[in-house]
This record gives sequence, structure tokens and C-alpha cells, in this order.
Amino acid sequence: MIKLVIFDLDGTLLNTLDDLADCANHALRKNGYPTHETNAYKYFVGNGVTMLLQRALPEGTTEDAYSKTFNDFMNHYERHKADKTAPYTGIIETLKKLQKKGILLAVATNKPHELLPDLMQYYFPTIRWAAVFGNRKNIPIKPNPQIVHDILAACRRDKACLVSTDDILYVGDTAVDMETAQNAGITKVGVLWGFRTKEELKQAQADYIIGEPPELIALVSKF
Repeated sequence: MIKLVIFDLDGTLLNTLDDLADCANHALRKNGYPTHETNAYKYFVGNGVTMLLQRALPEGTTEDAYSKTFNDFMNHYERHKADKTAPYTGIIETLKKLQKKGILLAVATNKPHELLPDLMQYYFPTIRWAAVFGNRKNIPIKPNPQIVHDILAACRRDKACLVSTDDILYVGDTAVDMETAQNAGITKVGVLWGFRTKEELKQAQADYIIGEPPELIALVSKF
């Protein structure tokens, strides 16, 4: 029986691609670097902002130049993170149905942790989250499973329910997500509406692959 569903954020719950691309291109342009097409950012994201900008910047960029570009991105993204971002079609309804079934909901993302409270309240005001964790200082990011362990600890600490690894689905759109779930010993669900391909999810050994958010309800029912 599934008691907890852990979601990735970017590319799984929220389509953040346009805002990430716009803000990264703003920072690149401001510092005199070439910009990229929006679709290129589908393959820059997934490992946190640090890696996103490392992939977007030219090889050989100095540490000082990287730091300035990073700060310009973060400052701009803080103000424009919700310009074009929106939940994927069917996500809100799916979350509500899972919540109605009594299933705990959580988020595990490599997005900076400090950005999450505003984003979650703005886009999901009616959803009760058992835990929401992002990229935190001195905590390893995905695919390290620490973020999953922290979610489990938060659920148990709040006495929301006693949940074991057999009771969890991890839902995400990239190989990083599948690797995170694998490393945590939980069931891997890949989604096709996000940033990456079915082939990537298959190669990452997703246990299940779904094409639309409502399919998650049927999958949960199988357990």
C-alpha cells in the first residue's frame, strides 16, 4: 500500500523551463556570454543551479566570472521565478485526489531550498505537504538519497504515519530522479510530460513510466 508519494519539482509538478531559460540567458547576456535556445535548458537542468550555469557557460570560464554570473542569475530568478512557470495540466487535480486518499505528499528538488516556501504557497495553496526539501547548504543533492531520508525523518517526526521504503513512490522526469529513488531503495516512476525523454527514463531503469498525471492515481491503486 502506498502511503507517501515524493515528487520532483521542475519538470514534474511545475513547468519552470521558460523562467529558468530566460533568467539564465539574462545572466549570460549581462556578462557578455552567448545565450541558448530554451529547449537546450532541458538538458542543463536536473543537478541544481550550480550545474545548470556550469553547463550554460563556455568552457574555461573563471571562478570569479562564474560567481558573478551565478549571483546575477539568482537575483533575477528571485524576482522572475513565476513569470511563466505553471503546474502541468492535471497536476493539481491529481495531487488533490492523492491527498483525499490519505496519501502523504512530499517534494524533493535540487532547486535552492530558500526559494521553495513562496513557490509552493503560490502554486499549491490547497495542498498539504508532509515535507518539502531543496538544495541546502552542506547537504548532498540528488541523486544522493539524503533528501529522501530527510523526508522520511520529517514524516516520522511529525507522526504523520509510519512509512517504509516499500510504501513510497518517487515521481520524476529525469535520470537523476530515477537514480535518487534507486539509491534510496524506493519505487521509481518516470513521467513523460517533463524535460527528458522516454529513452532516458528507460535507461535509468524506471519501474514505471506514465504519460499523464492522472495515470498516477491508477498506479497507486495497483499497490
